[in-house]
Amino acid sequence: MNKLDLQKKAVDIRKGIVSSVHSAKAGHPGGSLSAADIFTYLYFEELHVDPKNPKDENRDRFVLSKGHTAPGYYSALAERGFFPVEDLLTLRHIGSYLQGHPDMKHIPGVDMSSGSLGQGLSAAVGMALAAKMSGKEYRTYCLCGDGEIQEGQIWEAAMFAGHRKLDNLVVIVDNNNLQIDGTVEDVCSPYPIDKKFEAFNFHVINIDGNDFDQIDAAFKEAKATKGMPTAIIAHTVKGKGVSFMENNVGWHGKAPNDEEYAIAMEELEKAGDVLCQK
Repeated sequence: MNKLDLQKKAVDIRKGIVSSVHSAKAGHPGGSLSAADIFTYLYFEELHVDPKNPKDENRDRFVLSKGHTAPGYYSALAERGFFPVEDLLTLRHIGSYLQGHPDMKHIPGVDMSSGSLGQGLSAAVGMALAAKMSGKEYRTYCLCGDGEIQEGQIWEAAMFAGHRKLDNLVVIVDNNNLQIDGTVEDVCSPYPIDKKFEAFNFHVINIDGNDFDQIDAAFKEAKATKGMPTAIIAHTVKGKGVSFMENNVGWHGKAPNDEEYAIAMEELEKAGDVLCQK
């Protein structure tokens, strides 16, 4: 996809996020919206995956370690064709396969169940190591939250990945600087994030995680990096794309009411219209 098509797709994914969380009357829109451009690039440019064969043993793997941002993940999977887009409106409903956190046993395209923060990177490291041991070419990607990396297990996994020189592993940190209780530096500062990953023998790239040119360049650089895993520190805006949610910690984990939903969707429609005129 070219940059304009990726931008249009990101708007569609953001619509899916807002619509699903509104329908569920619960969920996590803020961090889903901040990572929407990363989800878009992964599923429409980077990942070698096939919606018709989601268990292909040679597929690239993706682990959403910050599993509460499932609305963004699901919206990307639906847009990519893993399941119907209309099913997004069943998010968190009784009987729906789209649970509040990713479930690898019931959701097509989900490689790892997640939600307990700090655990996803360990699973991703295991997948990357398995590829090395079995001589497979697939790559593994893991999206973490900046609040999530306050968990010690993240750094155990990072130490192992760096020690084993897992250059088929890419860790993306969605650095939107907000977590459930406030700013990450006020709650328990992980800064400087880049220097910490460098200390664990990662190749580190800092980018604007809402800019497709920088996202594209970072993933290309990661693929060209040999002998060490890569960490992409994606500086993003929490709630990106919906004006009243942007940089507002209150939208970490609540659903818009009917009036807020209408405003958000109108803004996203306008954003899509502007892109269509380019």
